[in-house]
Amino acid sequence: MGQRIFLAGAAGAIGRRLVPLLCGAGHAVVGTTRSPAKAEALRALGVEPVVVDVFDAGALTAAVAAARPDIVIHQLTDLPQDLDPRLMGEAVVRNARIRDEGTRNLIAAAQAAGARRLIAQSIAWAYAPGPEPHAEDDPLDRAAEGARGVTVRGVVALEEQVLNAAPLEGVVLRYGQLYGPGTHSATPSHASPVHVDAAAHAALLAIDRGAPGIYNIAEPNPHAATGRARAELGWNADFRA
Repeated sequence: MGQRIFLAGAAGAIGRRLVPLLCGAGHAVVGTTRSPAKAEALRALGVEPVVVDVFDAGALTAAVAAARPDIVIHQLTDLPQDLDPRLMGEAVVRNARIRDEGTRNLIAAAQAAGARRLIAQSIAWAYAPGPEPHAEDDPLDRAAEGARGVTVRGVVALEEQVLNAAPLEGVVLRYGQLYGPGTHSATPSHASPVHVDAAAHAALLAIDRGAPGIYNIAEPNPHAATGRARAELGWNADFRA
């Protein structure tokens, strides 16, 4: 039976691939964007669009309350087109703020609206140095410095908030490096890649599969173990829309 979904970041790289999967599965989707132009594109895909900034806590709380979601999916990022290296320094800071402050606002809104489960995007390359492949309970690289340190602190803030958001069931999807339509690369180009369609499919599966907790979402690789996602979510890295 279809559920009511609030998709934060519906116009992003994963969000755009996730929307057709959600609608095709019979879910009713309310999706956010900061851009009025993108809102009309979402409407054409069958989404009820909401133009809202995650940092506007009042407006976000009102939007989530109006949606009355069963499930909230957090796919918010703030990264430049094609991950332009000239822009990544500032983008890393903005992205970390979304993961911390933005996540806090979204969780408060989801709790107030009575949602059941929160599914949030994280990354699979924030582990501390140590034996590989890294399982989900391995420590994150909290001692990292520079831009990596900013990123890891944002990831830690997001994950701790999501996993401690009772009564919400918190699910963290640690994605590998994305490739495919709408991303910076058409082919795998990093150590733990994942196709954007397979990444989106993991979020769809997590709506009604898997216990709360963390799942690495990447193609088989020597750096991040992915057995839990396959066993508990029924996820397949070969999925393509």
